[in-house]
Amino acid sequence: MKVSEALKTRITCRAFLDKPVPETTVREILEQAKYAPSGGNLQPWHVYVLTGEKLKEFLSIIEAKQKDNPFGEGTEYDIYPKGLTEPYKSRRFKCGEDMYATIGVSREDKAGRLVQFAKNFRFFDAPVAIFFAIDRQMGFGQWVDLGLFMQSVMLVAREHGLHTAPQEAWAIWYKTIGEFLSMPEELMLFCGMGLGYMDESAPINRLRTDRAPLEEFATLSGF
Repeated sequence: MKVSEALKTRITCRAFLDKPVPETTVREILEQAKYAPSGGNLQPWHVYVLTGEKLKEFLSIIEAKQKDNPFGEGTEYDIYPKGLTEPYKSRRFKCGEDMYATIGVSREDKAGRLVQFAKNFRFFDAPVAIFFAIDRQMGFGQWVDLGLFMQSVMLVAREHGLHTAPQEAWAIWYKTIGEFLSMPEELMLFCGMGLGYMDESAPINRLRTDRAPLEEFATLSGF
């Protein structure tokens, strides 16, 4: 698969098949992704992978906690900036509206939206869960490096015929995640990511979010 094809076919998969991913495949994806660039070759990413009974154990803990606290424990960072301005505000709004439209959930259907939101915390039934963390001493540059590593994971996954669901939503359970994974205090959770085989029949997986035209975000000079 070409890199350009992997980029165009990568989506946030929100419905996975009940089909396991071999450990050898997960290891190969991470081995290949580790060649992502990082300033000064710091390689600031830390990765935790759950599957099988260990993943079920973790999800059962989250499910129990959600009953009394559906919106989690708060976050250590703002998932979206406060007072988001245009064009970003409209892009985010349209993304949500388009997603819920694929499953016939209107803006007025609060219960339906909560049901879909809760699926985040099952990793959309992905058989493999990945958590990404970074050392607290790191700055903006190293957070970019973490993002480059995650992008590499997602693109290599496509090469293996797999899909992913990067989820900052998991940041609201950072305390529970840190405890379950025995994550050192110097590490800060960034997000989770589901990995597995996409359910091609699921309507929600037909969503393809818009992309701004080149002229809207790029300035080319001297050609």
